[in-house]
Amino acid sequence: MDLDDYGRHSPYSDPGRHGRLVDAVAADFPTVAATARNVIVHYRAGGVELPDDRLDEVNRRWVDLILDTDQSRFPVPLTTGRPAAERVAGCCRDHALLSIAILRQHGIPSRSRVGFASYFVPGWHHDHVLVEYWNGDRWVWADPELDPAGDWGFDGYDIDPKAGLFDSASRVWSAYRAGAIDPDVYGVSPELPIRGDWFIHDYVLLELAHRQKDELLLWDSLDAMTDDVATADLTLVDEIAALLLAADDGDEAAEKALADRYASDARLRPGFRVESVSPVSGTVSMVDLRR
Repeated sequence: MDLDDYGRHSPYSDPGRHGRLVDAVAADFPTVAATARNVIVHYRAGGVELPDDRLDEVNRRWVDLILDTDQSRFPVPLTTGRPAAERVAGCCRDHALLSIAILRQHGIPSRSRVGFASYFVPGWHHDHVLVEYWNGDRWVWADPELDPAGDWGFDGYDIDPKAGLFDSASRVWSAYRAGAIDPDVYGVSPELPIRGDWFIHDYVLLELAHRQKDELLLWDSLDAMTDDVATADLTLVDEIAALLLAADDGDEAAEKALADRYASDARLRPGFRVESVSPVSGTVSMVDLRR
């Protein structure tokens, strides 16, 4: 594993012209997380009702564009308070990406982890994105969306990977393939039909992309994705999930195999353009990823 590479920006996390703003944020995780929550509000679960003309902000996939939007309203340091209703509309992926941008700006190896959280609604596993950063001794799972003042019953900035609070998509897929879980309680929301085996399948592919520093939107599409596992290449996703789990256990050969597979198999990565389906309008668009 190349720790130094995770300490460098991807095109998604690079703050570009806003580098000095990001430099000014201290790199301790509580400050990083509070800053992400101060700049971004969840478009569905942020506790405020956003006007329709603001919801498309969830498609600002690059940190520099997220900060463009923020600074157009608040040309002040990122730690200066913003009213919740006027923050940039985003989701867990954006809280994670901005946190990663701050950490990488300070040279701290970090990456986003795609999977499912069980701590929002009892009995339900929400699709979710965490930050994973290297503290000098180990990788730490941390959820920047969680305010430590809340009564969570656990440390949201050092989540135990074995506690079942958050499981990576690869771990959930492996449990599904073993018949150990009900896939219909894994998805976007208990109120929405976006759930189930095909959804977990596709999130394994998103997990791989994020591990390779392609921090895609959660509604981007890759060629290997499906809406029906009966038509999917299950062997491919079984192999990717197994490699992801082995890499998490420190298997350097698995880490290299993931990078090689990602580079050589066009079904697993976006290329120059990616198809994206907006979660707020349902509009399908082809987005040019060349910056």
